[in-house]
Amino acid sequence: MNRWIIALMLGGLLSVGAGAEPAATIELSPYCPPGFERVASNNCELRSLYQQYPSLQSQGVGGLKTGLPAYRDGFSPQVIDLGRYLFFDPVLSVNGTQSCATCHDPSRGMADGRAVSIGALGEEGTRSAPSLWNLAFQDIFFWDGRAATLEDQVVGPLYSEQEMANTPANLLQTLNGIPAYRDLFQVAFPQSAPDITLDEIYHALAGFEASLVSLNSRYDQYAHGYADALTPPEIEGLNVFRSFVARCAECHTPPLFTNQQIAVIGTPEPDGMSRDVGAMGVTGDASMRGGFKVPSLRNIELTAPYMHSGKYDSLWDATEFYTLGRGHAVPEGEHLYLHWHIWEPELTDTEIDRLVDFMKTLTDTRFAPRVPEVLPSGLSPISAEAFIPGN
Repeated sequence: MNRWIIALMLGGLLSVGAGAEPAATIELSPYCPPGFERVASNNCELRSLYQQYPSLQSQGVGGLKTGLPAYRDGFSPQVIDLGRYLFFDPVLSVNGTQSCATCHDPSRGMADGRAVSIGALGEEGTRSAPSLWNLAFQDIFFWDGRAATLEDQVVGPLYSEQEMANTPANLLQTLNGIPAYRDLFQVAFPQSAPDITLDEIYHALAGFEASLVSLNSRYDQYAHGYADALTPPEIEGLNVFRSFVARCAECHTPPLFTNQQIAVIGTPEPDGMSRDVGAMGVTGDASMRGGFKVPSLRNIELTAPYMHSGKYDSLWDATEFYTLGRGHAVPEGEHLYLHWHIWEPELTDTEIDRLVDFMKTLTDTRFAPRVPEVLPSGLSPISAEAFIPGN
């Protein structure tokens, strides 16, 4: 077995931050992340019990033994591990203060716990950071669905003034100026030229994000046949979730608990925030005004506050929104083409309690990525909790 050992002499290398380690040894893992098997081509392929089940269409909405949609795997272990280092490294931001993990913290369900995210320059955004779990199965990205591939999704935060605020030229200059990263990229992309390229950066980050799989919650154990995995109240909640009255599963369709569609539901904006036009800003289609991608409910217990703008602090309040009546929160004079699934189920408080009980059974972070102890840049990983905007 090949062993990739790279000596990183980091002292005084970077001008974007302090705290560099004087020296360290980093080895890109030759092993696939949990949930994946390395095949002869040195690529990592997903392994899940859901792969043995029929397609979504054959089981109808809400079926327990429902197959996975098309997904993306096939990245090498080295590319995935390189992506992990990049993901946690603040060197990707313009001032070395914010990493991808700042807004997508493993301890917070791959979100950041804020109503709206704050960028490296201290500028407040307009939307909540979405969770990154199970991106490999998704075919549109961002709340407004403006990206169609993982690589396209990666580009947005890197160069947005409200997020990492970098530029392609500066990013390339920074990473190519770090011998440790140049060596690591050569390991991950052995057929490439010595200089790091943008496509390699995007591909490595995409490979890491595609490895973030969460499919082994207590709900999944129940779905696979272990009847005692859920308590009676949680099973009651599952039944409400799948019922024609609540109709939750029609948009939050198992096993991913999203149908990956854009839906206009009429969520109110927080006080003082102007109406977010959502997908209309991408498509120009007036019927998509206020439309946002249906988020997955996987690990939803960990990602408060909720909705695209972080309007609701609790899972109970977010769930109650759907039972208060069609269009009840749409401001007077605002015309939205509400999704036909939004109606008036008139759920009781007890039924909402049971739905919340059930949604908490979707928590599964056992394959959460390991935060690197040492980064190739010499900077320290920055979590959402530790991030100080603009510093």
